[in-house]
Amino acid sequence: MGIDMVLSDLETGAVGTVDAVHDAGPDDLVARRLRDIGFVSGETVRLVTRGPLGGEPLLVQVGFTRFAMRRQEAQRVRLQRPER
Repeated sequence: MGIDMVLSDLETGAVGTVDAVHDAGPDDLVARRLRDIGFVSGETVRLVTRGPLGGEPLLVQVGFTRFAMRRQEAQRVRLQRPER
């Protein structure tokens, strides 16, 4: 069993597994785009680093691809994290 959390709460350098992307409503373009770029159930995600001012943007790695994203977008990605 793991710990349920959202991507924006992941510690720098930590890894989690995507559980789901939250849709804010029907035809949610942001949620669809997140899934299109690789945030799908079962994918491993790592928070590489955070920006210096206010922790934004977040640099996130999915597979071999890195993305810069806002905290607001990262809050839509639900993760499972192994218990230590």
